[in-house]
Amino acid sequence: MYRQGDILIQQVAAEAVPAAARALPPVPRDARGRLVLALGEATGHAHALTGQGTLYRTPHLLSPDYLHLPEGGRLVHEEHGPITLPKGWFQVVRQREYVPRSFDARPVAD
Repeated sequence: MYRQGDILIQQVAAEAVPAAARALPPVPRDARGRLVLALGEATGHAHALTGQGTLYRTPHLLSPDYLHLPEGGRLVHEEHGPITLPKGWFQVVRQREYVPRSFDARPVAD
C-alpha cells in the first residue's frame, strides 16, 4: 500500500480489475511526459508517474481508477517524496470529502 497526499495506491491482482474498466485514450500525460493521476486545482502540482503505464477507469463516478505498470514506475509530486512502484496492477483511490448541502462526495481539492 502506498500513500502520497490525497492519493492511495494499492497493488491488486489483474483479476481484481473490473471488466467494465477501460483504458483512457490517450493516456493523460503532462508536458514532461508524466502520467498524471491527480492535478492540484489550486497549486497546479501533480501526482504523476514517470515511466510507462496505462490508466483504466470504470463508468462509475466514485469508483477507483486502475493502473497497469508493465515495468514499474515512480510516483512524484512537488511537495511529497517520490515513491517507487513495482511492476503490476494497482488500484488508485483519491481521497474524497463530504459535501453537506448536496449529501454527496467529491475529490479533495488540492
